[in-house]
Amino acid sequence: MVAIVDYNMGNLASVFNACKLIGVDAHIVSNPDELKNYGRVILPGVGAFGDAMEHLESTGMKKAVLDFAASGKPIIGICLGMQLLFESSEEFGDHKGLGLIPGKVIAFDKSKMNMEEHKVPHVGWNKLFNKPSPLFNTLTNPYLYFVHSFHAVTDNKYIIGRTHYGYDFTSAVNKDNIYGFQPHPEKSHDNGIQILKNFMEI
Repeated sequence: MVAIVDYNMGNLASVFNACKLIGVDAHIVSNPDELKNYGRVILPGVGAFGDAMEHLESTGMKKAVLDFAASGKPIIGICLGMQLLFESSEEFGDHKGLGLIPGKVIAFDKSKMNMEEHKVPHVGWNKLFNKPSPLFNTLTNPYLYFVHSFHAVTDNKYIIGRTHYGYDFTSAVNKDNIYGFQPHPEKSHDNGIQILKNFMEI
């Protein structure tokens, strides 16, 4: 069974429907005590980093997610959910994250971008240049759907995917049993569905 974490910040319905499409027994979970009963966790998210961390803390879900990650079972963060995996974010101030992957979340550096060609937020289809990973089984450099104004900065050893938007940025990460994915697989048609299928087999 797969738990989709509900902390009042997620694109829950679309992630749930994508799981249902591939025949996965997924449940939207808001009770942190239940998380340990699942085999995999999806941490979705849409919105501001600081608000998301506040919700995770206030609901008790932060500790539940950290405990789940420590158990060694697979967990994936999607979009804002991926950013929460890192140590900190500079979005609207300085905020601490879950600290599951070393690194931080920063705004797109507009000084490196042609702003006539590259608007922020980064919205739409773009190519993810992937390294070999179980998450990308059968896929090579897939086009996926993005919506974000911030991106992660981390050590190269954790990066399994990069995307170019004015400059190269980190769009997929992996550390042990923990995966992060900046684009939205649930909005990325066949390529995104394949990535969700691959996660279910990890």
